[in-house]
Amino acid sequence: MSFRREERGQALVEFALVLPLLLLLILGVIEFSFVWNSRNTVQFASRDGSMLAAEGGSLPGTDCLVLNRIEADVVSPARAIRIQEVMIYWADKNGGQIASFKNVYTRTGTTTCDLGGTPITVPYTLTTAGYPESARCDVLLGCGGPHTGVDTVGVQITYQHQWLTSFVRLTGSGVTFAETTATRVEPQL
Repeated sequence: MSFRREERGQALVEFALVLPLLLLLILGVIEFSFVWNSRNTVQFASRDGSMLAAEGGSLPGTDCLVLNRIEADVVSPARAIRIQEVMIYWADKNGGQIASFKNVYTRTGTTTCDLGGTPITVPYTLTTAGYPESARCDVLLGCGGPHTGVDTVGVQITYQHQWLTSFVRLTGSGVTFAETTATRVEPQL
């Protein structure tokens, strides 16, 4: 009679126990990579839109140009269709919103602007109009009232990222984040 234990199949059992954890880790890394890529893409679009808003200043149609640029900047794997809201606002020097001076655009309907005979249509509707282009100060000495100098304009993009791997979708529909950038308006001489 032998009291030796059989060890055949031990590696297979250990592998079967570790495999689900390994797959979960791999899916987590993949999903995190997609979220981080989407965040970076939206952050770039926010920076680009803010710089364009600063260059346009008080010119009519600036908001349409900003929205059009944001649409062009949000590329794969992020999708522009998942942008929920774009807010263009009067910012303080730290990028915080000043009072209720903001234009909020939601991704419903369309808006068409005329830029010197060239129409631009963007898939956004203005839902809150508190900071029209004509009210933006691009004069070094200020424009009177609360505008004591050149404005700083901010752009905030709210984005809904949906999970891409089917296993992670069991935890919910995704994650919503907002990226904000503020840039000083270019003064006009």
